[in-house]
Amino acid sequence: MGGHDSGFRPDTAAAQSAAAAEHFLLPLAPGIAAGLALGISDVLSKIVLAAGGHVLPMLSFRSVIGIVFVATWLRFGRKPYADARVRWISMAVGVMFTGLIYCLFKAIEAVDVSTAILSYFTYPVLTGIAASLLRIEPLRWQGALCALAAFVGLAIMIGAHPAGLAFAGVAWGIGAGCWRVGVLLTTRVYLVGADARLTTWYSMISSTALFLGASVVVQDWNMPQTHAGWAALIVMSLATTSGILLIFLSTVRIGPFRTALILNLEPLTATVLSALVLGDLMTPLQGLGCAIMLGALVAFQLLR
Repeated sequence: MGGHDSGFRPDTAAAQSAAAAEHFLLPLAPGIAAGLALGISDVLSKIVLAAGGHVLPMLSFRSVIGIVFVATWLRFGRKPYADARVRWISMAVGVMFTGLIYCLFKAIEAVDVSTAILSYFTYPVLTGIAASLLRIEPLRWQGALCALAAFVGLAIMIGAHPAGLAFAGVAWGIGAGCWRVGVLLTTRVYLVGADARLTTWYSMISSTALFLGASVVVQDWNMPQTHAGWAALIVMSLATTSGILLIFLSTVRIGPFRTALILNLEPLTATVLSALVLGDLMTPLQGLGCAIMLGALVAFQLLR
């Protein structure tokens, strides 16, 4: 009796559980890190703006950091190739990305971070609607209900805003979402199979050129006036460019659909951090609207 071995070994079971958890979580790590990095970047941008920085020079600085980062990235691994068609379409995507990122940070400048980012995150719903109208992909009734619920959640959150309806910030955020729709649909229709590293590179070339050119034309070089603002600007630039790389790695590992789902961590991260770092606390009604919207976005991406 005392020598009987039942075959159960706690250390073996624990090791198997740990291995299973690692097998499940490891592929998701780049996407999770991307969502966290972008959420952190959103909050840091508010610190830069509060320190006297302006949106245009901030984005010019960030773009230069990003293009150096991607140029270094391209030196590793196999040498990618893109024909003239892919290069020109990628640069056109960069023009749309310029509009996207400018509208997004104008939204953050105009209103609290969580409202700005959630307004921007209407883009999955807007993309589904646009794809249906353009007959690229049908929109089922379940997806339509989720889309309606997402907008209801956003309306609840905005309507409960302490400062009243923040029309300017929400308009900029939804504008950023519309630009994102253009980027996603153009990429899906014209850049399927293209090397994501090169499409990122060429889109960043056109985007950086536009930001620098606009800064020269309007003569706006207002940068942060404090050491904390400069630190936030540098970390924000690195976090954003790291997020781009991590999205690429996640897409390669688990595909674009699962990556898009995980990136819903960005508004959640931005909401939590803006409360902790900036003191942007939500009222219970705002929190309800936020929860409805995030839940509806996830359901929309799963059901449509």
